[in-house]
Order: sequence, then structure tokens, then C-alpha cells
Amino acid sequence: MLHIRSRSSLLTLVFLVTLLAGCAGDKDKLPPDKPVDELYTKASLLMDKQDYQGAAKAFQEVERQHPYSVWATRAQLMTAFVYYKDMDYDNAITALDEYVQTHPGSKDIAYAYYLRALCDYERLADVRRDQSFATNALTELQGIVRRFPDSTYAKDAALKISLVNDHLAGAEMEVGRNYVKQKLYIAAIGRFRAVVEKYQTTSHVPEALHRLVECYLALGIPDEAKAVAAVLGHNFPGSKWYADSYELLVQNKLTPERKETSWIDRLW
Repeated sequence: MLHIRSRSSLLTLVFLVTLLAGCAGDKDKLPPDKPVDELYTKASLLMDKQDYQGAAKAFQEVERQHPYSVWATRAQLMTAFVYYKDMDYDNAITALDEYVQTHPGSKDIAYAYYLRALCDYERLADVRRDQSFATNALTELQGIVRRFPDSTYAKDAALKISLVNDHLAGAEMEVGRNYVKQKLYIAAIGRFRAVVEKYQTTSHVPEALHRLVECYLALGIPDEAKAVAAVLGHNFPGSKWYADSYELLVQNKLTPERKETSWIDRLW
């Protein structure tokens, strides 16, 4: 009797384990495959409705169900695009890196690199904060101009390069001004020189030159102050910054004067 009862308990246990396994299987069961055009259309509609997270999942489903189709390649790029539209830049970059690695010869490869650059460009921080995104964006945009000069994205990339350079110059100026307030003139000179040397086409150069005049006078280096003021006056004669520098020199009984041994004379 005991043997029969034990056997009955064992059968019951096996039945329960099988039932639970079946339930778990039903729960984790993937949806059945659907026609690729139906899946892609659904994803596009979700994107049009600005349901970007839903669209991303739908485009990923195109890749999962039809991995070797042309639609899968498009869907992979669209996944990155909807993440970008949702300002989910990290996931967008991950998707784009995968796309570039998987489809290096794609006709849309220039766009993939351009979209990746935008993910960093649109995260440009305040000039008082870390500028790593700006630095990354600059490198990526320069890569687009270099690698795809005839693409439709090169012209916009070139424009954005100018804007990023202006942003980075502004960040250097902000740090330099703070050093001046603390009377750390040598450190300030390093920042202002960086603007003059690396970002010569930006709007910050006239002020950077004037700040250099201020710092050199504060350190008692009149020859460098005169040389920088001469460059400022020659290149930006109508600038308010030149007027300010000229006034400073006059107050110190000095006038702008070129100096061939000065770094600024050699540079400009």
C-alpha cells in the first residue's frame, strides 16, 4: 500500500513539473512570424505617431523575423534613427556602431556616420561643463568631410564643425576668464593662447587677444603685450577689444609694436 502511494505521489510530481514547464514555455513563446512588409509598416506607423520606443521594438522585430532580407538592413538603421529622435543617444550610437560594423559597404553608410555625429553634437554641454561630447562630435564631423566629401552630409558637417569650434573656443575663454579673476595669469595665458592658435576662425579670437594683453601687462611683460596688441589692431582694427587693449597700453605709456621673436608674430 505504501509502495502504491509513493508511486502515485511521484506521478503527481512529474505532472506538476511538466505543467509548470509548459506554462513557462507559453509565457516566453515568441510571436509568430509575420510578413516583412506588415512588420515594417507597423514600425513606420509607430514612428509617425512619435511612439519611438515602440517603433524601435517593431523595427527590431523586422530584424529578428527576417534577418537576411533587405528590410532587415533598413530596419537596423531605422532603429538607430528612432532612438535618436527619442534623444536616447546612447542606444542610437550602439545601434549605429553595429550597423557600420555589419554593413560597411552600405549605400547609407555616410548617413550612418552623420547620424552618429549628431548624437554627440546635440549633446554639446554648457561651456562651463565637460566638453567630451563636443570633442567627439568634432572628430566625427571632420571624418565625414574627409571620407565622404561628395555626400549630401559633408556640407552640413562642415557648418557644424565651425559651430563646434566656436563652442570649444568659448569653453577655453570661460576657463581663462576664471583664471584671470583668481589672478592666475600664466594659466589664463595658456587658455587664451589655445583659442588664438587652435580656433583662429572663431568669434572669440579678438577677446582672447585682448585678454592676453591684460595678462602680459599684469605679469610685467610689456613687449609681449605690445606685440599681441599690434596683431589685434592689424587684424581687428574696428574691434572694441582693440580699443580696450590700446587704452591699456596708453595707461602704461606703451604703444602696439610688432616683435619678430614673439610667438604671436610668428603665428599670425
